[in-house]
Amino acid sequence: MGEKAETKTEDEPTLQRSIGPTQMALYGLGSMLGAGIYGLMGKVAGQVGNAVWLAFIVALVAALLTALSYASLGSRYPRAAGAAYVTQRAYGFPLLSFMVGLALVCSGLTSIATQSRVFAANLAELIGIESVPIAWLALGFLLVMTGIVFRGIRESMWVNVVCTLVEAAGLILVVVVGFSYWGSVNYLETPVLPGEDHMTLLVIQGAVLAFFAFIGFEDMYNVAEEVRDPQRTIPIGLISAMVLATIIYIAVAITAVSVVPWQELATAPGPITEVVARAAPYIPPILFTAITLFAVANTGLVNFVTASRLLYGMGRQGLLPSVFAKVHNGRRTPHIAIAVLFMILAPLALTGTVSELASATVLLLLSVFAVVNGALFVLKGRKNEKPGLFEVPRFVPALGTIVCVGLIAVRVTTGDWRAPALAGALLIGCFVIYFAMRSYAGSMMEPDDEA
Repeated sequence: MGEKAETKTEDEPTLQRSIGPTQMALYGLGSMLGAGIYGLMGKVAGQVGNAVWLAFIVALVAALLTALSYASLGSRYPRAAGAAYVTQRAYGFPLLSFMVGLALVCSGLTSIATQSRVFAANLAELIGIESVPIAWLALGFLLVMTGIVFRGIRESMWVNVVCTLVEAAGLILVVVVGFSYWGSVNYLETPVLPGEDHMTLLVIQGAVLAFFAFIGFEDMYNVAEEVRDPQRTIPIGLISAMVLATIIYIAVAITAVSVVPWQELATAPGPITEVVARAAPYIPPILFTAITLFAVANTGLVNFVTASRLLYGMGRQGLLPSVFAKVHNGRRTPHIAIAVLFMILAPLALTGTVSELASATVLLLLSVFAVVNGALFVLKGRKNEKPGLFEVPRFVPALGTIVCVGLIAVRVTTGDWRAPALAGALLIGCFVIYFAMRSYAGSMMEPDDEA
């Protein structure tokens, strides 16, 4: 494991470049428009009242700082596991690069395993399956996802396009049926707190929660080696996805508080379903159960593709054994990485012990964002670094780092101790794996330095 893994012979198969700007934008949009928005809207409304739309705008500004950093890095260094690569390039610290890559893999694993059980539960409700255990339905979902991801990036992207259009159509339907209610409430009404400037405080608190509706844009960087003209396509697709997601979120937020009082929206088991039930009672609730299936499947698919490319990229960079960088001759997909992911995911889905782990990986994701923002800040300060086709001022990654560190602080100080404790345990696990690999190989392989 002491050799660089980036050197491939001409005879070895490589990933297939087939993703254009539109597919790239829909890939990112599908990753952000997950099933979580259906519940998140009520939670944000409970914090900021009718000003929920304003919280999403503030959250966009915060998320856009990191998204712009990713877009700039994608135009500079378009490669799989790009976050781990730029971390190594900026800091020259293999352990940190390994931790960044593995943290992203962990976030993908917990998301896929969680989505598999959510999909199984919704499928059972939709078609009335009671005799088949949820765990086995979840395993079936994983098998289908594995087959699609192995089949090819072109097939995965087309499934993503269909699922994204369906879930976006579901949210647009909410806006359409509730549009007549627009203007019926005061959109700056918030819960009353002591003090004159309580609205600013509430909006910021709500924005911290709404920020997580935008997480998913980072997935776009990891398919860079399967994108046509990635230096242009990644920035265009990433920013387009963020803009589209914001427009949909704000429109749904205004519709939701217009139709259902924010106090009731905050306590509704299914906030968006409640909005449709009041604005269009003729629409059967089962329709949104079906749409949820597409949303959940899409989130699982995107995370599966992302996680497999992370393992592939880390294998090429020498952060994992080079076997992970193997590409199937016929399908042009990282089949070893895909198979290993399935073997890890199957027991997670069968046991269902991933909910607390998923909360912990949110902290790890924010930590990764802070490190990646810092990496761009460092790289932009080097005179010998070649700029990309999409550049941002140096203050953008600096502010992005500050925002992510602030969100971590808020998350740690306002929540219970379990998520930070689990995040710490995962970090310790990364240390153990890293040093175990070093002990086994004699010395840890370091990523290459080529641009």
